[in-house]
Amino acid sequence: MQSEHPSSAAAPGIRGPGIFLAQFLGNAAPFDNLANLAAWAGSLGYRGIQVPTLGSQCLDLQRAAESQDYCDELKGICAAAGVEISELSTHLQGQLVAVHPAFDGLFDDFAPAELRGRPRERTEWAIDQLKLAARASRRLGLTAHATFSGALLWPYVYPWPQRPAGLVEEGFAELGRRWLPILDAFEEEGVDLCFELHPGEDLHDGVTFERFLDAVGQHPRAHILYDPSHLLLQQMDYLGFIDRYHQRIRMFHVKDAEFRPDARSGVYGGYQSWVERPGRFRSLGDGQIDFRSIFSKLTQYGYQGWAVLEWECCLKDSAQGAAEGAPFIRQHLITKATQAFDDFAGVTASASRNRRLLGLE
Repeated sequence: MQSEHPSSAAAPGIRGPGIFLAQFLGNAAPFDNLANLAAWAGSLGYRGIQVPTLGSQCLDLQRAAESQDYCDELKGICAAAGVEISELSTHLQGQLVAVHPAFDGLFDDFAPAELRGRPRERTEWAIDQLKLAARASRRLGLTAHATFSGALLWPYVYPWPQRPAGLVEEGFAELGRRWLPILDAFEEEGVDLCFELHPGEDLHDGVTFERFLDAVGQHPRAHILYDPSHLLLQQMDYLGFIDRYHQRIRMFHVKDAEFRPDARSGVYGGYQSWVERPGRFRSLGDGQIDFRSIFSKLTQYGYQGWAVLEWECCLKDSAQGAAEGAPFIRQHLITKATQAFDDFAGVTASASRNRRLLGLE
């Protein structure tokens, strides 16, 4: 394990602890602006902050995309608080890249007021927001960006009534058409676009991510934001997921969850509130996620991105969750071994010696 206060700039490995600010935004200090949020996060022991970009509370996305001086100012604000920006997030704007009409009324709340009730213009705005985020990320010196895919097919996730042939294929083809120009923009800026696989999005598991990769020609900038809580609540093998998709995992939300089905309710949750659902998000250490194995696997496969707390708990207060999150992540960080444990007993090697040991000479 690393020392009690590992540097996020230490030997290559998982960086952290980081914290996603979205769930903590508010109108009162210290949650009202970037300077106060950075100071608050730094005081709790976080070294990175993942910054939402909808609205202007944390930053002006348009300005960040256009002005290097502004981005340098943002970095300076964070550095003064002892933190750095780990990634930007366009979760809400990304959701608006693809919205099934059944959800128009709800998702309109994420768009500017003048675009509500105008789904085509709303989608164009969302696509532009992603492209701005690519440029802003590059100016901030970031290498990865967090988003959602949006969904055209989610109302059809359960195959009843029977889905007509070609429906799923056309849904992913259209999703690919909408995201390909965005992925190309991220390629131009040298930034990975990481989709959080999440129920409610068309990209919510490994199969749907593979379908999407096919639709965008295996695009080199299409990657995964790994969040084990969403995989646990779908009853997936979240450790085997790392074995299978580690080459595409470029971001990591450290979020806990539990799944306790009973005789009344299971994965679908019976339309119950979060407190009553069998599947619930929990604060770190209070759920069922095996984080020791996750950090070990990510270290084994050479993951060098941030470990970022996303706090979403239906029981514990956010202040307690945030305070407990930094030491929890820090305790799980691993300094990757630079030599084998048995190197002290190493032997001289040569091609001729190896052949003799095999009885070939």
